[in-house]
Amino acid sequence: MNSQPKVSIVIPVFNGADYLREAIGSALAQTYPNIEIVVVNDGSRDGGATERIALSYGDKIRYFSKENGGVASALNLAIAKMSGEYFSWLSHDDLYTKDKVEKEINALFKMGRDDVVIYSDYAVFTCDPDNATTLRMKGVPPEHFRYSLMVDISVQGCTLLIPRSAFEKVGGFNESLRTTQDYDLWFRMAKEFSFIHIPEVLVKFRNHPKQGTYTMANIALVECNDLYSNFIHGLTPQEIMSASTHTLAKSYAEIASHMFNRELNEAGTLAEKYARGNSNQFATITRSMRYLGNRLLKNSIKLIPLKIKLVIMACIRFVMQ
Repeated sequence: MNSQPKVSIVIPVFNGADYLREAIGSALAQTYPNIEIVVVNDGSRDGGATERIALSYGDKIRYFSKENGGVASALNLAIAKMSGEYFSWLSHDDLYTKDKVEKEINALFKMGRDDVVIYSDYAVFTCDPDNATTLRMKGVPPEHFRYSLMVDISVQGCTLLIPRSAFEKVGGFNESLRTTQDYDLWFRMAKEFSFIHIPEVLVKFRNHPKQGTYTMANIALVECNDLYSNFIHGLTPQEIMSASTHTLAKSYAEIASHMFNRELNEAGTLAEKYARGNSNQFATITRSMRYLGNRLLKNSIKLIPLKIKLVIMACIRFVMQ
């Protein structure tokens, strides 16, 4: 591979006047020399404030404006317009470390492969990025990535470095999705490309109340149920058993447990259906009773007044001393 391929840093933005300057600043500060910055204004409704900030950078960035269609549509437009060999997403409210792109390109160069997607650790902050809390990712073998994406890893999309060829092979972001368009694409992409983790913090993720996680919570619940149901359908038995190291029935049972614990009941029910289809009747009855017991216990705890909960916790601590 070319030792210094061009990287397109893509910044989709909607009503981003509060944080856009900081994001663009972190992109411009990259130590890697061969970059372009593509800003896509997804129909902001803030009196032109977002556009004025973007235009103030002149030819330091490439700027495009479109009608509002959601982040997936903004990312797809940027992919169509970008001239780089690699794609790097930066949300308008997040920040890159100055060596984000350089370290990821160096990792790719050492591997000598062009069928790889890089992802990294990240940190979370609210006000001060210098006091961000580090979140270490669980590095998993590429062949287990799709299974782990469903049950036990949380990939931050802005840490990824993706070859343009990956979009050409599997397509872009699903524009009908408002909150799960990233995981939907990573799952499809991981069937063709190896997702490799590098254990370094390269992105600082800003946590604030205007994020879609909070403003579209109801949509997110519906989309997550559909997303993980599709994952359950899409994973092959070989992928599941290899990653979980259990029988197929027990593996599906564990997936069901993960889904129910996250309130993703439709996905949990589907996984339980697959578990029943690969299990004997006694094991199915036992597992169903355990699920029912866990659900009843969880719902019962919600009904216990706080003062009684505190008394129970105190008693447990006393007994365990």
